[in-house]
Amino acid sequence: MLTYAEIMTTDFAALTTAAGKWESMAGEIKKVEDRYKDTVQKVAMGPNWVGVSAGVAQTNFAGTRYEYGAAQIQAKAVGSLLRDAHTQFVDLKKKLESARAEAVEAGMSVSEEGRVSFDYARLTDSERRAYRNDPDGQRTVSEAVTKWQKHIDDRVKAVSDADEGVKIALDAVVLDSNKDVGGKGDDQLNGFNAGAKGDIELYEAENAKDIATRLNGGEKVSTAEVAELGRSFRDNADNKAFSQTFVGGMGAGGTIRLANTLNNRAHGGDESQRGLYRDLNKGLAGTLAGATAVPEFKGSDGKKLVYGTKAYQDAFTEWSKGSDAKFYNDFMGDLRKAGVEKYELDVVGDKIAVGTGHGQDVRGYQALATLMQQGTGYSPQFLGDLTDDMIAAEKKDKDIWDLHGSFDDKKDGWFKNDPVDGVLSIMSRDPEAATGYLDPKADGDKDRLKYLLKDRDWDFVNTMDWRGNIETTGKDTSDGDVRNGLGLALEAATTGHTPLGPGQDPWPQTPHTEAQSRIMHDVIGTLGPDQKVHENLREPLARSLASYSADTHEILAGLDGRYIRASGDGHFTEGGTTHMSASQKDLVQFIRGLSDDPEAYATLYKAESRYSNLVMEGIPQGATGDNLRNPLDKSGTVLGVYSSVMEDVVNDDRMGKYSEADWKAKVAYHVIGGAVTPLYFTTAGGVSVAFGDSLQRGVDTWAWQWGNEMKAEADTEANAKIADKYLTVNNQVPIMVEDWAKDRPDLSGQTVQSLSSQILNGHDRGVNTAQKYLTDTTN
Repeated sequence: MLTYAEIMTTDFAALTTAAGKWESMAGEIKKVEDRYKDTVQKVAMGPNWVGVSAGVAQTNFAGTRYEYGAAQIQAKAVGSLLRDAHTQFVDLKKKLESARAEAVEAGMSVSEEGRVSFDYARLTDSERRAYRNDPDGQRTVSEAVTKWQKHIDDRVKAVSDADEGVKIALDAVVLDSNKDVGGKGDDQLNGFNAGAKGDIELYEAENAKDIATRLNGGEKVSTAEVAELGRSFRDNADNKAFSQTFVGGMGAGGTIRLANTLNNRAHGGDESQRGLYRDLNKGLAGTLAGATAVPEFKGSDGKKLVYGTKAYQDAFTEWSKGSDAKFYNDFMGDLRKAGVEKYELDVVGDKIAVGTGHGQDVRGYQALATLMQQGTGYSPQFLGDLTDDMIAAEKKDKDIWDLHGSFDDKKDGWFKNDPVDGVLSIMSRDPEAATGYLDPKADGDKDRLKYLLKDRDWDFVNTMDWRGNIETTGKDTSDGDVRNGLGLALEAATTGHTPLGPGQDPWPQTPHTEAQSRIMHDVIGTLGPDQKVHENLREPLARSLASYSADTHEILAGLDGRYIRASGDGHFTEGGTTHMSASQKDLVQFIRGLSDDPEAYATLYKAESRYSNLVMEGIPQGATGDNLRNPLDKSGTVLGVYSSVMEDVVNDDRMGKYSEADWKAKVAYHVIGGAVTPLYFTTAGGVSVAFGDSLQRGVDTWAWQWGNEMKAEADTEANAKIADKYLTVNNQVPIMVEDWAKDRPDLSGQTVQSLSSQILNGHDRGVNTAQKYLTDTTN
């Protein structure tokens, strides 16, 4: 492996000098070939030399002439490889130099050997003493040194990886491909390489394919060769020539078999080697992403076209007719066949005991979805086309993914027995892909959203059993992680950002696009009337809906005619801002379905409380009359809806999973927590949102007082009573209003109390509104 010092002191210009000499050599060989043709070879071609010896001479002379031509091809290829190497090394050295400069700018010192240390010399005496006497400071310094050392080591490794690739190419380019022997031409065995290529990555791909093919065949492959395969994947992560050459050479079936081979070794076999094969799987997934990448398309204005729009689809259709799309079209066609075929995978076969039944294999699409979990950067078009193809396959055979055993625990959950849900999970990492795929307006007659929410059979755990040679049947069931991918994809599709993690709360005023709003509207309209939402969808959909609090606030308040008129279309745009709309009835019932999960209810309730606080903060100083009362009345109405939903939940006989006390306590823990990790992202409207930094004072005061009371309690029943106290609007409202009014010198104490009363009056209206929609959910 190259060292930092070697890279920083090497003059790579020598490579271009050598390349020029190799290319010049090709020209000189061409001169020799021409003289040979006009002198030596010409003799055997004339009329004066006939017979057996003439025939032998013609054959030998033609072979020699062929090798002169092959020598020129080989020399030019070597020159091209050296220039390719120069380009790579110069680029990678610049990145290493930049890494060093960044480290120095961050207060580090980097030695000539590439070792990073904190540059204490740049500090004053007092600063040095403070650092050395402060354990937290020392830890911070140590963490920073480790981070920058890794950054530089990674850049060194990238150059070393590239160097290995150059070596492979230079070793291979001088080996005769013998491409025109055996009656195909005048090629002489073990001569010059007439099939020489000038692209390093093509040789790396051929070498990688050879190792992978032997792995698939069960042949002995050394640890060094396995490491070399990983290096090739790592070094060529962004190189399309490598990716398409490798994947195209393996074919869809070979790629799937390789994924299974790697998974068998990553999750079984020699434990000391498992990490190596897991890394290989990640490399293979990245190679697949590169090979199947569809380019970004731009409109006439130079802006990127958004996946799922008509303009994008038109551009893709046109691109797919060209030569650049040949690999993609061929591979997808190959995958439609390989995806439904069966393959061996230990984790699947082991679910059936030896000697029982007939064994079971994994479908190609299941193996592919499992592989893809390890990678990133898949193009939206590939994800959408792949999901469509898998759905088409399951519509032909509803039992195609059925397998014995569950695959939802820590041991076997890495295997995606439901490949559709698996790819939807991957899609959630790319909100544009998720929105474009699930947008009802963008899918033609596919009805993807309706199919996934209502029509699809999600039960893929086969309960068929064997008693001797007799097959017994039972109703298929589902894994515990069923619909997880769908939930994450819906959150990304409706919000425009990746799914939120622990400690991150949705922002109630997030801007949305028309496509995102359409999806949210259809989800509400599809799932709301049942007043039931699958448990694995509740929390991601609650986070989605909470980001629409500015809209749901108005829908539930029921006073804004714009929302009422747009409830059928699902959205309207005003002043450049898109608003989601839905029928009040569907929304109330949808909230009820989500609220079976206490965390989902808490997410929605906290978002509404925050939005109500934003509304109050937006009331101008000195406002009077309706300008002061109406916003508060609306807030009270919406809080009344949530009170009614809570009452319906805790009085429901179906609450088997939670007791009333447990449900309320869990609501409390979520409301008073959250938003502890700042999360920055740019929303659909180009607005930067910072979770954890932009909370409102009134809500914070309410939650803070609540949290203080709960700190002293560890009993669920006691915490439930405290939660009941703070979830009661009569207690919440005065706290929030009084805190808001501290900066309102124009409001007297009596007026503040009157405004609290205004909210509570609205609360009664909200309770009545919700009660008429909340029916007996046991049906």
